[in-house]
Amino acid sequence: MTIKLGLIGAGRVGRLHANTLTTRVPGAKLLAVADIFEAAAKSAAADYGVPEYTADPSELIRSGDLDAIVICSSTDTHCRFIIEAAWAGKQIFCEKPIAFDLAEIDGALAAVAEAGVQLQIGFNRRFDANHARLKRAIEGGEIGEAHTLTIISRDPSPPPIDYIKVSGGLMMDMMIHDFDLARFLLGEVEEIYALGDVKIDPAIGEAGDIDTAKVMLRFESGAFGSIENSRQAVYGYDQRVEVFGSKGAATTGNWHPNAVTISDATSVRRDLPLHFFVERYFESYVTEMIDFVDAIAKGKPTPVIGSDGRVPVVMALAGMRSLQENRPVRLDEVAAGQHRG
Repeated sequence: MTIKLGLIGAGRVGRLHANTLTTRVPGAKLLAVADIFEAAAKSAAADYGVPEYTADPSELIRSGDLDAIVICSSTDTHCRFIIEAAWAGKQIFCEKPIAFDLAEIDGALAAVAEAGVQLQIGFNRRFDANHARLKRAIEGGEIGEAHTLTIISRDPSPPPIDYIKVSGGLMMDMMIHDFDLARFLLGEVEEIYALGDVKIDPAIGEAGDIDTAKVMLRFESGAFGSIENSRQAVYGYDQRVEVFGSKGAATTGNWHPNAVTISDATSVRRDLPLHFFVERYFESYVTEMIDFVDAIAKGKPTPVIGSDGRVPVVMALAGMRSLQENRPVRLDEVAAGQHRG
């Protein structure tokens, strides 16, 4: 069965998905690209052999030729396009976060539930082979009872200030991936305590954000966790995870372009880690889209549902409140109960 898709948003992640859908996903056929900047839509369509493009995302959503919509536009448009796609009876893939506001998210999830369509959220790190192996080690009892989780996630350089001003902040834009990964590995979190500051670029602080953060997590299981984020690691993209338990530990480290170590009289060294998320997580982007298309084709649930998109936003809001009020914040202080759908 062939699933016919339309893509909204032809920026960096949108183009990545266009590449994936046209070259690596069996059963997928990308028929149209939309971007409010028509030149971007036209360029993506030309580069990836997509037959149609438009500057009007709503026109793409209304197309009767499409089975599913992939939303990679700016965060402030996600809920509107989810609702439009649901009303049009389209299956939906949406990049993270769904929105910054829980009421908006709940409105979008309600529309999805009422329309009876599927929604998958783009938390691609769940689909990374290393992270999947960590989860199997935890669930299979290889490390016994999980006691602590440590996630280190550092970017090679900060994004442009204009992006930071609209990103929702480090916890909503960057750490949200780690919030989802923590929940994926060890289950629900009940309390968060956050520390953060500006240590890299004063302009980030002037834009109302932080660039360095350490967040402590208390899981419902009783396990503890920590997440460390930095907007700048001068040596490249730093992605490490450790789960420590009663019978051992499971760890995953950085990926490198090769496995060569050079040893001489003065040092033992190797090449720097892969530069950024496209290089490090490309295969996870492929896998998440394969799973989305497969779920639509077979009528089975998507692997990352709407509530999986809502909870990390609750976690980010709790983290930001903790930072502002200098105290631990329970997730139920931010949003009592959680939407299922």
